[in-house]
Amino acid sequence: MRKLTFGMNLSLDGYITAPGDDLDWGAPSDELFQWWSDRVGATGTALYGRRLWEAMSSHWPTADQRPGATPAEVEYARRWRNMPKVVFSSTTIPVDWNTRLVTGDALAEITRLRAGEGGSLDISGATLAAVAMRAGLIDEYAIVTHPVLVGGGIPFFTALDNRVSLTLVESRAFPGGVMLTRYETRR
Repeated sequence: MRKLTFGMNLSLDGYITAPGDDLDWGAPSDELFQWWSDRVGATGTALYGRRLWEAMSSHWPTADQRPGATPAEVEYARRWRNMPKVVFSSTTIPVDWNTRLVTGDALAEITRLRAGEGGSLDISGATLAAVAMRAGLIDEYAIVTHPVLVGGGIPFFTALDNRVSLTLVESRAFPGGVMLTRYETRR
């Protein structure tokens, strides 16, 4: 069985985006950017919801070709393009860069992928992750908390019917007061 991790940047008050889809508050330090890049490099398959896919695919496929791209951005762009990706959308949208589109039952496909062979699965996007979270499929939460209150937006966690017990497996401080906490689900 493949491990399924939900990891994203998070404001201290629990949001992955501020109102108006503002993400400026989550700009990473060089050290945090490298952590995210290493994570992409170690991911077997990334699972994206439509909105996050559109944001990522509008930047990373050509980020390494932009004037002034840093070596870290070049590395991340290469890793991102090479990483197998699955995008979940109820409508047909263009996908490329080692990606396939799923327009059907997200829960059935996530369950199928998790039960299969291969490297770890990373799920990104709150709406898509909520489907897996409510079904009890998330094995690990990687929460990168930024010291900012944004007052609203898209929350990281969804409402659940049952309590989920977690075990802290890592905590790490990054520059600027950013904290990584990784939790495994106790089964």
